[in-house]
Order: sequence, then structure tokens, then C-alpha cells
Amino acid sequence: MTPLILAIDTTRELGSFALLRGGQVIEEVSIEAPDGFAHILFEHLSALLDRHGVKASDIDCFAAASGPGSFTGVRIGLACIKGMAEAAGKPAAGVSNLEALASMGRGPLRAPVIDARRGEIYGAVYDAAGLLVIPEVVMPLEEWRKTLPEGAEIVELSGPLAAAIGRVAFARFRKGEASDPAALDANYIRRSDAELGFRF
Repeated sequence: MTPLILAIDTTRELGSFALLRGGQVIEEVSIEAPDGFAHILFEHLSALLDRHGVKASDIDCFAAASGPGSFTGVRIGLACIKGMAEAAGKPAAGVSNLEALASMGRGPLRAPVIDARRGEIYGAVYDAAGLLVIPEVVMPLEEWRKTLPEGAEIVELSGPLAAAIGRVAFARFRKGEASDPAALDANYIRRSDAELGFRF
């Protein structure tokens, strides 16, 4: 049977959760959480699974956005997916928000871009197969644009990401590349405010 994938994105105020059968989305839910996801995450995940008669033990692969984004949001999402995957004895995947966004493009070269605030963006260039062509960076938008290869399609973030994260995770699962949940790691790109503000 085609595997079930549960994917979440809690890296920004507009988070999302998605349940997929292979690469097909069963349901994707957007949740706005300006106060964070820690106190509502499991409630919404349980409701999503209940609506489709699915138990956590039925999930074949768990996936979470690994960043870049809110440091707290990244940690909450990864911790949730790690815990659920460990409990179910199933593999998990941490998916870069930029990689997931690039998968929504159509060009042979895709330049995903996400607002990083402070006058900067997170950006990268991926090819159509999801391979990283130019590393993920944080820098001013116009400066980043100058680094792009000719013809690269700029893909901007405008909606939920969970379904795209789930599709990337499914592709990895199918190739046997989904990992031990304990191995998942955050993809911050930029140091935290505390680190940036620290003076030696």
C-alpha cells in the first residue's frame, strides 16, 4: 500500500499540517499561531488524524520543516516529529523550507526566497530534481538576486508548506533516505538573536 506521510511546518506564524498518501495530499490545514505552536500543536495533529481515521502508528514516515524560520518554531516542530516517529518506530525527515518551496516551482533552476526580516531574505537555488545548486544563504534581497544564474525561476513563499514538505519526505522515503528520528537537525542558516547580540 502507498505509504502515509504526516508533515508539519511550525517555523512561522502561519503554520500548516498535512496528511498525504504518497505524493497525494489527503488534507492540508493552515493554522495561524502568533503566540506559537507549543500549546496547540498536538490538538490540531490529533484532530487531523481523527478526521481520517488514522492513528500515529499508521504513519509510515513523519516529516517536519527544519528551517530556516523562527528558532523556537523550528525546535518545536522537529521535537514533535522526532517524538512521534520514535514512539511509532518509524523513520522521519527534516526538510528545508527552501527545498520544499523550490519543489513548488516549474523551471529547470528554481530560486526559493523567504523573508528573513531585518532587511534580509533566505534564498538558494535548486534544480528540478531537488538538488542544491547554490547554497542556502541569508542576505539582502537585491544582493542575492545578483548571484542568481540566468533564467532561474524565483519562487516566493505565499501559503502553507506542509504538503510540499510531505512530498519531499515521500520522495526520500521511497529512496530509503528517510532517517532515524534522532538524526534530525535544525537548518537555521542565521544565528539566533541571542548569538548575534552577544559581545565577547
